Amino acid sequence: MPKASLVPSMHGIMPCMHDIPLSLPDAFSLSAIGRIASDYPDKFGIPRQPGLVPAGRAVLHLLPPYDNPLAVRGLEQVSHLWLTFVFHRSPERWTALVRPPRLGGNTKIGVFATRSTHRPNRLGLSLVALQRIETDNGVRLYLQGHDLVDGTPVLDIKPYLPWAEALPEARAGFAPHPPPRHEVRFTLQAIAMLEERSDADSLRELIRQVLAQDPRPAYRRGAESRIYGVPLRDVDVRFRACDDGTGGIVMEVIELVPLASPRD
Repeated sequence: MPKASLVPSMHGIMPCMHDIPLSLPDAFSLSAIGRIASDYPDKFGIPRQPGLVPAGRAVLHLLPPYDNPLAVRGLEQVSHLWLTFVFHRSPERWTALVRPPRLGGNTKIGVFATRSTHRPNRLGLSLVALQRIETDNGVRLYLQGHDLVDGTPVLDIKPYLPWAEALPEARAGFAPHPPPRHEVRFTLQAIAMLEERSDADSLRELIRQVLAQDPRPAYRRGAESRIYGVPLRDVDVRFRACDDGTGGIVMEVIELVPLASPRD
């Protein structure tokens, strides 16, 4: 293999990249090491970033042959994980320009300047909290604060290193701050439906955290009479955005409707 030629640069001597032979393959074979069982059976309502809904729970089930307890030895000492996954419910096509919800859903920006799901390889990266690990009859990782739809294929797991990866002074482009949060109220009917459930407290908090971010399409940001449904766990949470009397909005939970069947 011929050597790369060297050219001067502002940082010293660097190789001239066009002289380096490229023999990389055009495609790589990747296998899922696990699947996610999630509080989010549908894409609608999923937090747009990890960590925004701490009440969101998931279990990562490792698949054979990766379900070997030896593969997670020592991971119990880690509090947070990086998960590399596939946006398996997004179309395989991609576009150079996308419309981020944070910009109102109308302004276009380059796909590589966003975290859009419409990417060339549909790869996602999520930072999640690790609650515990179970290694009886397989390997299961219990997670919180995720942004993963039920059934998501996971390609890799890596521990999060805060001393290397926490950079609060870094610039975040068009999304420098967390999204605003709204008040969430429950009708008497919704409260009664919640109280019939064994997971009433955790489901109530999950609903509150998800709706506080206003999961409606980006171009709908004011009060309106339309009723939406966001699937969470085994129910469709029916809600609407109401005027709070001060020019803002409050998210009102109307009722909980059982989902007809589990989502794929």
